[in-house]
Amino acid sequence: MIYVNGNKISNADNLSLAHYLVREGYKIAFVAVECNGSIVPKTQYEEKILTDGDTIEVVSFVGGG
Repeated sequence: MIYVNGNKISNADNLSLAHYLVREGYKIAFVAVECNGSIVPKTQYEEKILTDGDTIEVVSFVGGG
């Protein structure tokens, strides 16, 4: 089980971070992700495999005026 923005997620173990984000409807170009207290560079989203106990924070950027 992982935690995303404080919520328990039980069906994301062993997925890449990129796959999880796309599956959940995030637009990768418009998010920043922190995993276990460290920012994950976008170039590593495919390589980062989510594992039991990970704590993820996803921040979406919103434009406007």
